[in-house]
Amino acid sequence: MKPSKKAAEMSVRELASYIDYSVLKPEFTEQEIIDLTKDGVQLGCATICINPGYMDLCEPYVKGSDTMLCPVCDFPFGTSSTESKVKQIEIVAKYDSVKEVDIVANFGLIRSGKYEEVTKDIKACVDAAHKYGREIKVIFETDALNEEQVRRTCHCCIEAGADFVKTSTGFLTGHDNHGATPELIQMMMDEVQGKCKIKGSGCIRTREHFLQLIDMGIDRMGVGYKSVPVVLGLDKK
Repeated sequence: MKPSKKAAEMSVRELASYIDYSVLKPEFTEQEIIDLTKDGVQLGCATICINPGYMDLCEPYVKGSDTMLCPVCDFPFGTSSTESKVKQIEIVAKYDSVKEVDIVANFGLIRSGKYEEVTKDIKACVDAAHKYGREIKVIFETDALNEEQVRRTCHCCIEAGADFVKTSTGFLTGHDNHGATPELIQMMMDEVQGKCKIKGSGCIRTREHFLQLIDMGIDRMGVGYKSVPVVLGLDKK
């Protein structure tokens, strides 16, 4: 949904509300995860995206704030069994601090053209999240897909009842990574026609790009910890 005012006129707090603060690198120490979680809370980010194993570690630092946790299940490949994905979701969705859950669509199945299987897999995940009142975002890994595959997967998500469609994990290797380009975001917006919200992630590293996507009507963006101060205009270097 397009905002009521231009992104350039928004306060830091308003801009931060568009951000899912990414704390997903597997090499992070527990102290680094705590420090980054506290930073996202202080800024007023919508959520902190974490790996499911760190729920107990991070939950105390978001309690009482406007920021919540967004565990990312079956990350970054999306190739676990449906049963495994559902179990992961059920474990994390029970936490009071969880606002949303992100999952990765099986983009190998998407590339294989098995859209009925893709829809079935996503729907099981959606049902698990909705059972606990949590919204779910579905990561496509768009840099591994062509335009037709992206459009078809949007419709898989609509049919499955997903709340958000999302571009990238930020962890894809062996491909040219473009992430959440304005052109891709517009295509996804055109395809879902308001039936799902839109999250852009991957390669959102400049303030200009960040503000442009907000003005286009994006609902959320995944931003890495190094880029958060840049897109919020806090890095004055």
